[in-house]
Amino acid sequence: MSIFLERYGRNKLSIRQILSNLWLFLAFGFGSGLVRKMPGTMGTLAAIPVYLIFMQSNIWVYSALTVLVSVSGIWICGAAAKLLGEHDFGGIVWDEIAGFLITMWLVPYSWYTLLLGFILFRFFDILKPWPIKWIDQKVEGGLGIMLDDVLAGIFAGLILFLIV
Repeated sequence: MSIFLERYGRNKLSIRQILSNLWLFLAFGFGSGLVRKMPGTMGTLAAIPVYLIFMQSNIWVYSALTVLVSVSGIWICGAAAKLLGEHDFGGIVWDEIAGFLITMWLVPYSWYTLLLGFILFRFFDILKPWPIKWIDQKVEGGLGIMLDDVLAGIFAGLILFLIV
């Protein structure tokens, strides 16, 4: 049994189609969202190298890059959803990348904060407490795909900030 699906979304796209289309490649977190099980967790793992690169800069550059990832995600995820023929398909994980970057925004780097940030973000992204769940269910398109993870990142980041 493969760790990958044979086809993705209602439009039954192949792995080759996803990896050869820029919008889908980005939306699938550079391919991390292609896995059959736990694509959101894999997308969050894919966010770690992005975070490690971004955190080499100062807070202003990190902030600008995180805003860029988050805002561009509205279009990236919206385009991917249209191509897949399915809103918020599980393999779309660009929103997890943005959410994790937001989680880590205001805390100093350490392996402890990295691990705790990962756990907290996944906790809020999976459980979706109010208003995250409401947004996930009611807001359509790329904005809806992105906004619940942005909020999960804010919630996780606030708790992480208070802990460290």
